[in-house]
Amino acid sequence: MHAPTRPPIPVETLLLAYRSGIFPMADNREDTEVFWVEPRERAIIPLEGLHLSKSLKKVIRADRFTVTVDRAFERVIRACAEPRPEHPETWISERIVQSYIGLHRAGHAHSVECWQTGEEGWPELVGGLYGVSFDRAFCGESMFSRVPDASKVALAWLVALMRRAGMVLLDCQFMTDHLRSMGAAELAQTDYRKLVEGAQGQPKLSLGMAWRSYASGGVAAAGDGVGAGIGAAEGVAEGLAEGSALGDAGPSSPGKRIVQSFTQTS
Repeated sequence: MHAPTRPPIPVETLLLAYRSGIFPMADNREDTEVFWVEPRERAIIPLEGLHLSKSLKKVIRADRFTVTVDRAFERVIRACAEPRPEHPETWISERIVQSYIGLHRAGHAHSVECWQTGEEGWPELVGGLYGVSFDRAFCGESMFSRVPDASKVALAWLVALMRRAGMVLLDCQFMTDHLRSMGAAELAQTDYRKLVEGAQGQPKLSLGMAWRSYASGGVAAAGDGVGAGIGAAEGVAEGLAEGSALGDAGPSSPGKRIVQSFTQTS
């Protein structure tokens, strides 16, 4: 892998850009330059308007995936940058990767991961998403799936976590058929900027604390921030183990709590 010939974008520059309604992209994976994008039309998912199909609710309730937050940020962003049949090229260059790793370390970029037990008994990363958080807003950057429904489950968890945390704005940047099917709406950039202004202030919980409350069924503990708690493959393996809070598909399983949280407000 070639190291970037330009330094990462500073954290302060990235945060100022997102608060101004713009974000960086690259022309291709080898590009060392970035260009700044301000879409005329912006896609968002209203946190009270996420659409979950019956089949997707069934997948979530069954805890087909173990879902974690900030356990494999770099792996998620690199998976999102991998070539796909419908998208052989990517806008996620190595400079973009390094810039968002820096943002993650600063506590302003997060990932949601979906895992399944592999043939060797170890957890395999099969889907997820990442994005940027500031104030009470989360700007989704990209998602990936290696098995059916993994990215949809990650998105459903993200929305539930944002609602639990007291966040108010989920930006999806560009509209796609996939996002539209899950309830995304499109609005003018000027209206989006007003929503960003309305999202100022601190959330009640971090996404990590909100995740803990769903994963354990208990009250989130203070200090459970970025990278806290279980980590890497060993920690995820604990979640996949029989009888653990994450792997339990019983009446109070994480997936059932997630689906119930949408039912209570629908």
